Amino acid sequence: MTDTGKGYHNQCTGEALQTVQRHVTDEDITLFAGCFCPFVQRVWVTLEYLGIPYKVRPDLHKFLSVLLTFSPQYYEVDPYKKPKELLDLSPKGLVPALKLNDYDPPRAVNESTVIMDFLEDLASGSTKRSLFPPVTDPYARALVRLQSDHINRILVPAFYRYLQAQHPPAQTAMGSEFRAAIETLVDLFERAEQEVGGTGLWKDGGELGWADVMVGPWIFRATNVLKRYRGFVMPQGPKLNAWLERLLEHPTFKSTCSTRSTGQTRAKLRMPSILGGACLKGDKEQSGIVGDGTD
Repeated sequence: MTDTGKGYHNQCTGEALQTVQRHVTDEDITLFAGCFCPFVQRVWVTLEYLGIPYKVRPDLHKFLSVLLTFSPQYYEVDPYKKPKELLDLSPKGLVPALKLNDYDPPRAVNESTVIMDFLEDLASGSTKRSLFPPVTDPYARALVRLQSDHINRILVPAFYRYLQAQHPPAQTAMGSEFRAAIETLVDLFERAEQEVGGTGLWKDGGELGWADVMVGPWIFRATNVLKRYRGFVMPQGPKLNAWLERLLEHPTFKSTCSTRSTGQTRAKLRMPSILGGACLKGDKEQSGIVGDGTD
């Protein structure tokens, strides 16, 4: 029987919904999003942390449309019912995507890391906030980019290989690979601690950083989705545990997390059908539809 994907969770709940509801004004940028997508979450956390204002339209119950005021407008996208407006911006209908309404005709920015760079540039001329160390410390900024490179090239793909593995031997192997990717990230955080005093939330008393936002959505899902469906246990250690707590409890990160809900949420992790369907279609970022960490 073909899985149409209709059982997965398709709207924000809890703090994420409260965040949407706190914003009420029209502006210039539309964010096309899926509440369950970790690639979207890293963009949303960036928007929130950099303080780029945004507005939510009142029709929030089914497919949310939120306007981000610099203008972002958040537009909740069902990956199986992609609106023409999104397909005009991104032929494959991938999320996240930004529509830049202040151009005539409007222009688009795609890919989560590119969008994050774009928002950093916007914030540098407006809110003056940044997820990077100061420009006066180029070496620390380079170390953050090394962390981010590892996250995007190694850790995130390992997460999906682990999640897709269906047979116990493959799950064991892919689980070890994902654990090793986290441990390598810890090594990179510790290198930064030794050489520049630490970066992001790895540093006690530090601010939310670029690498934290890059990896946070997958670490969040590793602690609940992978724990529930793969029996995954995060590596342990005093510094890692402290970083994990600071990350998952950070107000900005929490403000983009949905909480437990009933009914259809339990069905959203029919893993090979939903995730595999997106992957088979070549939807690289859309393959992030494997859950928002709720149950």
